[in-house]
Amino acid sequence: MTRHTEIGKKGEQYAKEYLVNKGYEILEQNWRYSKAEIDIIGKFDTMLVFVEVKTRSSNYFGPPEAFVSSKKMKLVAKAASAYMYKNNYDWEIRFDVISVLLSEPGPPRISHFEDAFFPGLKY
Repeated sequence: MTRHTEIGKKGEQYAKEYLVNKGYEILEQNWRYSKAEIDIIGKFDTMLVFVEVKTRSSNYFGPPEAFVSSKKMKLVAKAASAYMYKNNYDWEIRFDVISVLLSEPGPPRISHFEDAFFPGLKY
C-alpha cells in the first residue's frame, strides 16, 4: 500500500468515526459503481448522505476539500444514482465533503461541509 493510499484510508476512518459520533448510521464504505467510488454512504435521520473524504498530511498546496474536482462530483453523482436505484431509494439526499488534515503531533483537523455540492448544477 502506498503512503498516499495509507493517508486516504486513515482519513476515511477518522471521517467514519466523526460521523458515527454525530449520530450518522454508516451504510456503506468505499461503495463502487463502474469507475466511481463513494467513500462513505450514511443516513442521518431520513436523509441519505453521500460523503467524499479528502485527506492531506499538510495544507501546503491548499485545504483538502479544494481537491474535490467537478469530474469527481459527477462520478459520485453517477454512483449515487446507481446506489439509489439498486436500493429503491427515492427520499432526500445530500452530498457532503469531509476534509481531514493530519497534523503531527496532535489529532487530525476534521471539517464537515454539508451540502458541499449539488451534481445537477454545472461547475
